[in-house]
Amino acid sequence: MARKTKEEAQETRNRILDAAEEVFQRKGVSNTSLMQIASAAGVTRGAIYWHFKNKADLFDAMIERLIAPWEAMAAELELLRADEPLDWARSVAMYVLERLTHDHHYQRVLEIAWHKCEYVGEMAEIRNKHLECGHRYIGMMEGALRKAQGLGQLPGHVDPHQAAVGVLALMDGLIVNWTLEPKLFPLQDYAGPIIDCYLKGLAAEG
Repeated sequence: MARKTKEEAQETRNRILDAAEEVFQRKGVSNTSLMQIASAAGVTRGAIYWHFKNKADLFDAMIERLIAPWEAMAAELELLRADEPLDWARSVAMYVLERLTHDHHYQRVLEIAWHKCEYVGEMAEIRNKHLECGHRYIGMMEGALRKAQGLGQLPGHVDPHQAAVGVLALMDGLIVNWTLEPKLFPLQDYAGPIIDCYLKGLAAEG
């Protein structure tokens, strides 16, 4: 019975998160109330407070549900980073971009995060957590590129930290522009060649 109750609680939590995505996308985060999310989820406002402290906590959980699988995937590829660091860098970048084109939840959450949320007031702390995630990503990517340099796969003049920032900036640019207007370019077709062009450019002798 306890197991069933735990599963039901998780199901309710996921239903609330799904509803939050839908309402945040339609109305924007600042214009959305917890009552509106509760209504969309088919639960009471009290049920939301059972799972989340406030709207910022709910928003944070929505983002975490998106980030956690990516970080798990990056960790699973740790051996690849040691042996083929440039392949690791490509795989990590492409995971995000490919999932964005195929996963509606992923697309919706990134659209909300980039275009429909003001990171002020109670949301300011969430912005800091997102920055921490970005710093972790840069650190992981820098480590891979530094490893590639040690293996002779990148020339000595390449600054691994600078190159890692470039990968993040390239990905962010693709995500921001495509979520703003998917018809602007076919991300599914462009992502691989663009990432490959950047990484090959790093590997080229200057």
